[in-house]
Formats: sequence, C-alpha cells, structure tokens
Amino acid sequence: MLNKSGAKSYQMDMCTGSILKKMLIFSLPLMASSMLQLLFNAADIIVVGRFAGDNALAAVGSNTALINLLTNFFMGLSIGANVLVARYFGAKNDKDLSETVHTAMMLSIYSGIILTIIGVLCAKQILIWMQTPEAVLGLATVYLRIYFLGMTATMIYNFGSAILRAVGDTKRPLYYLFAAGIVNLIFVIGFKLSVMGVAIATVISQCISAFLILKCMVHESGSIRLDLRNLGINKEKFIKIVQIGLPASLQGVIFSLSNVVIQSSVNSFGEITVAGNSAAANIEGFVYVAMNSLYQAAISFTGQNVGAGKYERVNRILYTAEACVIVVGLVLGNGALFFGRQLLSIYTENPAVIDTGMKRMNVIARTYALCGMMDVMVGSLRGLGYSVMPMIVSLIGACGLRLLWIFTFFRMEQFHTVTSLYLTYTWSWIITFSAHVICWIIVRRKLGRQWNS
Repeated sequence: MLNKSGAKSYQMDMCTGSILKKMLIFSLPLMASSMLQLLFNAADIIVVGRFAGDNALAAVGSNTALINLLTNFFMGLSIGANVLVARYFGAKNDKDLSETVHTAMMLSIYSGIILTIIGVLCAKQILIWMQTPEAVLGLATVYLRIYFLGMTATMIYNFGSAILRAVGDTKRPLYYLFAAGIVNLIFVIGFKLSVMGVAIATVISQCISAFLILKCMVHESGSIRLDLRNLGINKEKFIKIVQIGLPASLQGVIFSLSNVVIQSSVNSFGEITVAGNSAAANIEGFVYVAMNSLYQAAISFTGQNVGAGKYERVNRILYTAEACVIVVGLVLGNGALFFGRQLLSIYTENPAVIDTGMKRMNVIARTYALCGMMDVMVGSLRGLGYSVMPMIVSLIGACGLRLLWIFTFFRMEQFHTVTSLYLTYTWSWIITFSAHVICWIIVRRKLGRQWNS
C-alpha cells in the first residue's frame, strides 16, 4: 500500500473490507515475530542445556515465571497505549494521537528504569522466596541481574510495537526483531555461551531492537511520528492509558503471580522436574504467542472500529478472532504434543528430563486452545474500553482458583503431584472463559442501547 507521497505505507484501515482477510494479514507477521522471539530464546536455552548441563538449563528456566511477573505489570500499560492509539487513529484525531504516542514512549523509558532497579537489587532474594534449588541459585541470580540491565530497551521496543500494531503495522517490528535475533544467535551459538554469556547476548539484542523501533518511529510520517524533543507525559493521556492499561497490568501480574507460585511448587520437586518443566514451557510458548496474536488483533480491530463508529463490526471481529484462535490452538497445541519427545530432546538428552516435560505437555499443550479463547474475549472487552471487568474476573477465575488448589488440595498426599499442578491451568481457563463470555454479553447489551440511542 502507498501513501500520498508515494512511499510504502504499513498502516491498515481495519474499519472496512473483509475482517478475516485483514485479521490474517495483521496476525501472521505478529505471530511470526513472536515465534521468532521465542525461537531465539529457545536457542539460548538449548545451547545452555547442551553445553552447560541441566543445572544451567534449570537456572535459566527457573527465571521465566519471575521475569514474566515483573514485566507484565508494565507491559499492561502498553495495552492501554494500544487501545488509545487505535481509537484515535480510527477517529482520525491527529492531535490526541500524537500526544498519546509521546506519552507512551516516555512511559516506556520510566518503566524500564524501574524494572532494572528492582531486578538488579532484589534478584537473589526473590529467587530464594521462590524456593529455587540451591544448586542453581547462583547461576539463576547472575542471569536475572544481567537480563534486567536491558529492560529499558525491552520496554521501548514493546511500547513502540504496541503503537505500530494499533495502526495495523505488524511487519516492521518483525523485521527489527529478526535482525536483533540474528545477532543474538551469532553470540549464543557461535561462542557456545553459558548462563552469563547468554544473558549478555540477550541484552545486546534487546538494545538493537529498541534502536530500530525508535529509528522507525522518528522517521515515520503522520501523527504517530515520534519527535524526541516532544517526549514527555501528557497528564490527560497518561490517565487514560492508566485507566485501560493498569487493570491489564494487574491482570498480567495476577496470572504471573499464580505462575510464580506454581513454579515454586514445581521447584520443590527438584532440578530434573524444573529442567523438564522449563523445556516444555518453552515449546508451549510457541503455541501461546501464536494465539496471542489473535488477542492483539481483537484489541486493535475493536479499538479502531469503535473510534470510527463502526459498531456493527464489533461482534464479527470477536467471532472471527475466536474461530481463528481455536484452529491455531488445537493444531499447534496437539501438534506440539504429538512431537513432544522429539522436541524436548532438542533441549536435553536426559530421558528423565524428557519424561517430566511430557507430563506438562500432556495436560497444557492438549488444552491450550482454551487459553487462547479466554484471551480473545479479554482483548475484545479491552478494545471496547472495559479493562477493570476482565481484571476482576481473572483475579477470581485464574489466580484465585490456582492458589486455592495449591494451598488446599495440593497439600494432600493423593494430589501432591506435578500433574495435579498443571491441571489447575486447564480448569482455570474453562471457568474464566465462561465468566468472560457472560461479561461480554452484558457489555454488548449495555453498549448496544447507547449506540442505538
């Protein structure tokens, strides 16, 4: 697509034309970029497991839940920016759009600095609270501290990508991530790095992707162009971003908190189980990010159409996204399970580690489509501007149920197994999805009366 000046435009009008076709055009590059990011991370873990042993693999893997917990809070704010940008773009409100872009990017810098301070100063103590095995505690602490040194770059890339997604551009973030990931692979595979080296290579790649996203936005045309001299917090836009993004942040933290508790319980079964769990979770991550691209599509498509007043398309957007996420979740999830042992053997040659990894995949990969269905419902609600409601539902349905199980039934001898832990995911997805459907029906009836009046 060309803009008025004859240059290629990466933006997308989501308010007209075929929803399915445009959703696929939007989602596939986003899916590819997310999978590439995981592929590069997987390469790190594979190299560590192959050349530094199972303890090093466990050291890197034991950090995953904690990193997600600390980053998800600030990543939720980027969702607030995404919804606002999509809405102003759909409404063609250039002034508010520009103010939102500059506020969001300034917020990304503050977020990264805060995360770096927390990660560097508190890494070891938090890992101890998580019952990280003593054999891997030192390596895990080193990895976590170095990883968080690059958190400002990570936040800049993710906030910038959220802004570009809101206007339909999912291709350039893919290109930038690919370039940064290649550099990461050169360091990790070429030099067969251990835990410290892998963390340093990750930070370098984060800085490259952040630089490229900034360069893109500085040279962008129109109201999403970033002028570094205008970086700052606009109070009105900041409040709106927080109103939408803070509940999303808290929901992300809630999910991650329950995962941290589950990870702590997994850690209690020893290094072999931790390593198998880490490898399986890494494989399942490819399925999750593929489904998550439909969640992002639901947010952006709904936001643009609400901004443009195209309310009649909102229902069809949800149905299309749900149909797509079910197909993706079932095909990729069960495909990962079918080839589970072969995939796990890439990470480790230890049969015991592979066996424990299969225990996780037999539960989670098989039912992962339920998680995608739940997330798409949340994305549609957020695109409509409702963020507190899905947060409360997730607080009760996901975190509450998982923690209740761990602190009650899991303590009983007959339920004190790692498989019992994994089943908490499946049941929480079913219950939380059902609650979100009820919320969606209530919201659409309420908004339908407003839109028709």
